[in-house]
Amino acid sequence: MARRLSKSHHTTLSELNITPLLDLAFVLLVIFILTTSPITADLPMELPKAANRPKASVPKVHFVTVDKAGSLFLDRLPVSFETLRETVIQLRNDDPDLNVVIRGDSKAPYRVVREALDTLQQCNLGKVKLATDAYMGK
Repeated sequence: MARRLSKSHHTTLSELNITPLLDLAFVLLVIFILTTSPITADLPMELPKAANRPKASVPKVHFVTVDKAGSLFLDRLPVSFETLRETVIQLRNDDPDLNVVIRGDSKAPYRVVREALDTLQQCNLGKVKLATDAYMGK
């Protein structure tokens, strides 16, 4: 019984292996060195002035709204799917970077929202988004 609890057996358990901790410290050091930008001491100079250009205009966003009764609106104007298709094609011809946001009421018939998406897809729009409210778990 005394041989099982010998001194050599207890000494191996009392040592702390810090090799993984050192590896982690070196990896973090390398990551911090690579991700920080070096401080450069550039020569003082006066850069030439550029011509003042007007700021790029913010692209106009058009809203397709489906209310809970299933009625369809384009920018607050009631429209049918045919009128929506024709109007969006005309808007896209005027502005190739046209943005459209679909706002569907949560109680709106899913079929109407899907048909609005299909209509906009037929118009070859590149930027169609669905509007949602942020969910706040209660």
